[in-house]
Formats: sequence, C-alpha cells, structure tokens
Amino acid sequence: MLVDRKPDVCVMGLGYIGLPTAAVIARSGCRVLGVDVNSNIVDTINRGEIHIEEVDLDGLVQGVVQRKLLRASTMVEPADVFVIAVPTPFGDDHAPDISFVLAAATSIAAVLKTGDTVIVESTSPVGTTDRVQDLIAKLRPDLKVPGVTADTPDIAIAYCPERVLPGKILEELISNDRSIGGITPRCARKALTFYKRFVRGECVTTDARSAEMTKLVENAFRDVNIAFANELSIVADQMGLDVWEVIRLANRHPRVNILQPGPGVGGHCIAVDPWFIVHGAPDHTPLIRTAREVNDGKVGHVIARASALIEANPAKTIGLLGLAFKANIDDFRESPAKKVATALAQKYGSCIRIVEPYAAALPVEFEGSGAQLTDIDSALQDCGILIPLVDHDAFKAIPLAERRDKLVYDTRGIWPDQPVMAIETASLRLAS
Repeated sequence: MLVDRKPDVCVMGLGYIGLPTAAVIARSGCRVLGVDVNSNIVDTINRGEIHIEEVDLDGLVQGVVQRKLLRASTMVEPADVFVIAVPTPFGDDHAPDISFVLAAATSIAAVLKTGDTVIVESTSPVGTTDRVQDLIAKLRPDLKVPGVTADTPDIAIAYCPERVLPGKILEELISNDRSIGGITPRCARKALTFYKRFVRGECVTTDARSAEMTKLVENAFRDVNIAFANELSIVADQMGLDVWEVIRLANRHPRVNILQPGPGVGGHCIAVDPWFIVHGAPDHTPLIRTAREVNDGKVGHVIARASALIEANPAKTIGLLGLAFKANIDDFRESPAKKVATALAQKYGSCIRIVEPYAAALPVEFEGSGAQLTDIDSALQDCGILIPLVDHDAFKAIPLAERRDKLVYDTRGIWPDQPVMAIETASLRLAS
C-alpha cells in the first residue's frame, strides 16, 4: 500500500501573498519553510506573530508555528516543492521588473534535487516561467530541466497565480479555482497534485504562458471596467450630475453592471498588471493603456476638486479619511488615497488631519508636511471638511447627525444620504 508522504515546501517571499500561502500549506500538514530577505519579518513569524493585517491570519500563523509546521529563515533550504511569491514591480517606464523572481530562482537552483517542483506564483509578464526554466538549466547543468532536455526531466516547473481578495485571502486561497500552467503537461500534473492538497476550488491545467496571460487579463478586465466608472464620474462632475444616482439607475438594466468609481485604482495587481500586457504588445493595446491612464489620471482630478473646496473655505481644517488602496485592509501599495493625501498634505500642511484606522503612524511620504494622524472622533470634532478616500466600514458607519455641519467631498459614495451641494460638482455634498 502506497503511503502519501506530505512534501516539504519552501515559500520564497513572506508578504501579503507569501505568508498566507505558507500558512495555508502548513495547515494541510506539510512542513513549510518561509524565506524572506527581511530578518525582522523572519523573526516576527518565528515568534508566531505576523507583520501584515489579514483576517484570521494571526491565529493561523501562531498555530502552525507552535505545531512546528511553519518556520521562517533568510536562507533557502532543500525541499520538495518551491513556491515563488515575491514582488514583481514595474519601473518608471512601466516595464515589468522580474529581478526578484529570478533572484529567488537562483537561490532555489542551488538546492534543487531530482523530483523537486518549482512553482512561480508571482504575477508576471508572459514568458517569465520560461526565463526561470532557462536560468535553472544554466545554473544546474547536472539536472534534466523540462523544456530543455529531450529526456524525462528531473524536476518540474510550473506557473500558478493566486486569485485572492485582501481581507478574504485565507478563504479564497482555498476556495477559488486555480489555473496551473506547466512548462510541459507533466509539469502541470505534478503541480496539480500539490495544489489539490489544500485547494478545494477546481484546478485547471494549461501551459505556463497561457496561465501567465490569464492572470494579467483578469486584472486588466477589472481595470478597464473601473476606468469606465471613473471616467463617468468626471463627466458627471462637469455636467453637475450625481454619478452615484446615475450608476444606481443604469444598473437596473438587466445587462448593465457599472462598477463604483473612486479616487483611482491601487494595489499591486490591478494598478500594475495591465502594464505587463501593454509592455508585451505596445502597438496593439490602446484600450488597456487608456484605461490605465484614466485611472491614474483620476488621482489628479480628485486633488484638483479637493483643492478647490479647501481654498474656497480657508478657515476650515480638512479631514482625509483613509490611506489604504481598498477598504478594511492595511495595504497601501499603489494606493490612490495615499497619493491624494500626500499631495494635499504637501499643499496644505498643518490644516490636514488624516484618519487611517489601519496605520499606527503616517507613511514616510508625509514627513515634514505638518499633516497629523488622528482618530475618527477627533476628526469629526475638529474638521469642517471631510474627504473620504477609502470606504472603510468605520467611515461608512458615521451617521448623518455627526457630519450634518460638514463640507464633504465624497470620492467613494459612502454617504448617499448626504444631499448634493448646489455648486458645480455633484461629488461635493453638504448636509442640509
């Protein structure tokens, strides 16, 4: 009778995706080593603590560390499965930077043995898994690498992107479907066997390049649809219309589902990944490029509208509500709210009060501006102008009675009960 031996797993990168992934794999009974270049993160995890905010992650990490199923290190060690979950940023020209992925693959190559599986989870431009394959083949000529050797390969290499929503990462790592792309079909099957240990969603196998493109397409689709909503909000401002009312009515059509506008688009996925497609086919992506430009440009529109309100009321203190890129998380990566708040803080300094329940201190961008971090109650007491930039539940719960005498620029539509002001922009609201 065959005994199912749980593989030892090494997860490269312990950030917003890597740490939850490592913890979920450990909960399935595998022994997991998490590797990160930041020794403070490593020490924090080895104490059974976490360095990021995510629902239920603290208890899960504490439990798997105590059971000795998860530990962290700055050094790679031999394992059976290696999962690469490091950042893939872009440069000033929006060209994708896969240097962290290649650095992780270089470290892994040194400890690879026959039978191992290498899986790239980092969102990457098409062809990145091929680059990992070529790098490993170069660094380990003693191994038969899939896609390079004509013989049966010694190892498997695959690509499998995450599909998770911050705030629901632990749930969606397990329940969401997975697209598993192998360098070869054999590689895809080996990776499939691994993911079926902890994923309840359907796991569909394909080739690596198709899986890479699938993740980029998913985020570009969202970006294009958000751009429509953001462009519509700018048009509504110019026409003196309430964009939230227009969208509410339009969405009563059975085949219309307009998303909600905001101050822009943030996060490491939707605000970044469409550029990978544009970079790969610059002459054939006018729609995707334009959507990115619309969403990035919305930040400037919000800054201009907020500035007009502030300068028309110079005696009032301004409360900016939120810095995160989406509601109820502590992730500020590519956050349009932070970009707006930074610009307004640099412009109006000590008149600015910032409320961010998920921050213990203001980010470094605010140093020297004079802006202050405060709590909701203090902002409601001291500020004559309120500008919601993030739809945190704590902000949505503020009743009309507490903002009745405030000037409000509602960039998120969180207070629909606040009547529209009789001035040029429908997004500025004042309780009557």
